[in-house]
Amino acid sequence: MSANLSAIFYLISGVLFILALRGLSSPETSRRGNLFGILGMIIAITVTFLSIGNFSTGIIYVLIFLLVGGLIGTFIAYKIPMTAMPELVAGFHSLVGLAAVFVAISAFLNPEAFNLGFPGNIKIGSLIEMSIGAAVGAITFSGSIIAFLKLRGIMSGSPITFKGQHYINLLLGLSIIVLIFYLCKTQSDSFFWGTIAISFLLGLLLIIPIGGADMPVVISMLNSYSGWAAAGIGFTLENTALIITGALVGSSGAILSYIMCKGMNRSFFNVILGGWGISENSSSKNTEQRPVKNGNAEDAAFLMKNASSVIIVPGYGMAVAQAQHALREMVDILKKNGIKVSYAIHPVAGRMPGHMNVLLAEANVPYDEVFELEEINNDFANCDVAFVIGANDVTNPIAKTDPQSPIYGMPVLDVEKCKSVLFVKRSLSPGYAGVDNELFYRDNTLMLFADAKKMTDDIIKNLN
Repeated sequence: MSANLSAIFYLISGVLFILALRGLSSPETSRRGNLFGILGMIIAITVTFLSIGNFSTGIIYVLIFLLVGGLIGTFIAYKIPMTAMPELVAGFHSLVGLAAVFVAISAFLNPEAFNLGFPGNIKIGSLIEMSIGAAVGAITFSGSIIAFLKLRGIMSGSPITFKGQHYINLLLGLSIIVLIFYLCKTQSDSFFWGTIAISFLLGLLLIIPIGGADMPVVISMLNSYSGWAAAGIGFTLENTALIITGALVGSSGAILSYIMCKGMNRSFFNVILGGWGISENSSSKNTEQRPVKNGNAEDAAFLMKNASSVIIVPGYGMAVAQAQHALREMVDILKKNGIKVSYAIHPVAGRMPGHMNVLLAEANVPYDEVFELEEINNDFANCDVAFVIGANDVTNPIAKTDPQSPIYGMPVLDVEKCKSVLFVKRSLSPGYAGVDNELFYRDNTLMLFADAKKMTDDIIKNLN
């Protein structure tokens, strides 16, 4: 395929990717957006196939790796539960970063194959592009691995901090810039490998101080990093589709991260520069020494049957129990009894952006019943019952009262203003941020200790 024809088809795929992002911005058009994205990727892959120089031998290697990767991806897609989606996304981000590093290494060791010059005499522009792509890719890889370990529970979700951490990060960042400068000046292998090694270390140090409550922002930011890494390598390969796709992912991820930081009252630059840690003075109160009101499914059904309005607040506990379908069934019964029901979604409920929206959409919850924090927060004061199913940090009033808390300043759902609060949770354990929830101990809160799906099923039986 000629270069001009390839460029035209790559441009078409880029337009389809833009339409895909536009479609994904709304639940009503998300399916169409996915289709646009799939079509754009099919066109990009097909053009890449047809652009292979030594087609007869090159296509065999491409097909082998495509088949292996496709089978692994298909197996993971079928096996992975929705609850593990956040760590899956983090894991896939790491692979994008690692791919960028490998492409940069290939281009540096064999520049003739990419029309970049010869070893020791690589074009300066190409050298800058590949080194930046490799650095960002390495940061994305190691940072995403830490995010994966934290989300998976293999590593503690608490911030890991030490004295002088930010100064070390700054020193490493400046070192990368200096190494890239000398790499372009001398084209020495040692500067190239040094850039990659320090970038791996920087990625690790940037993510470990970020706590669990802020992990959704990290996922979004790593998504942005992976996009910029892909765009940088796209310039090295002179691949239009990779440049467009990488720039779209990078810019949309950065914009989403900024919006989420604003919604959480966090500093955007703190995320980029390595987050924020828990204050040494902050601590969770001893939950065992504080009285709470215990309830059961019969109590919950009675309160909701006698209510005129109910607000559902879903969280990660709903995702773990896969309770969204039972929740939808419970809500349908309430609506048949003339009770007004709405869903309140916090921007960072769950472990990744849009986590709760996806789960509710899976249960066919009508879009017009789902409201974001700023749309519904004022309604809690006039609501009879709030049914909190697994949400924790996003409903914690301490975010508004304790400056020492790691979630202080984060806008939360004003659940405590409801006349009655039904809180479904397995235990009194703190949320992912490691902070005890003051809502548990309020006079208007009734704790329903159980698996979210089982409790919801029991409430349905009592409602019937």
